[in-house]
Amino acid sequence: MLSNAEKLACLKAARLTIRLEGPLQDVPVAGIPTISASCFVTLTRNGTLRGCIGTLWPYRPLAEDIQSNAYAAAFADPRFAPITPAEEPQITIEISLLTLPQPWNGTADELLAWQSKEPHGIILNYHGRQATFLPQVWEQISGERFFRELSRKADCPFDAWKQKEAKLWTYQVESFSERP
Repeated sequence: MLSNAEKLACLKAARLTIRLEGPLQDVPVAGIPTISASCFVTLTRNGTLRGCIGTLWPYRPLAEDIQSNAYAAAFADPRFAPITPAEEPQITIEISLLTLPQPWNGTADELLAWQSKEPHGIILNYHGRQATFLPQVWEQISGERFFRELSRKADCPFDAWKQKEAKLWTYQVESFSERP
């Protein structure tokens, strides 16, 4: 878990990356732990999703992951037009730090029951197609609909998550955001 000061440093790095319209490569970001970690950066405007990009497995320093994902969420999420300079002050940033994904070895029904008690992030891989939902998505869509939408996001049949060939992983997040 990060301290409040470390969380603020992470949010500041994401905000500066968006404001300056690019990753701050080779610029030290004081206060961010020098650990390898994966995260998602979610951008909203007036409570509406405006961009969300992240990494599932850690392979670079946390500061670099935050900056790269903040840039991609603001300017390269294919679902949205790039954030404009006039729009940037209205954007709220949320960062979700991921635990290392763990393979799910139970059945689909067991996963649904488990997820209903304690929502986790879920990764679905089916015939080379992959998608994830952060645990926060469970608050908006739950039950089998969560998994059908995850399958759809991966461009797979709606019941892909139930198929024997499906590979599923679970993870938890430490999520923190700016005040809107």
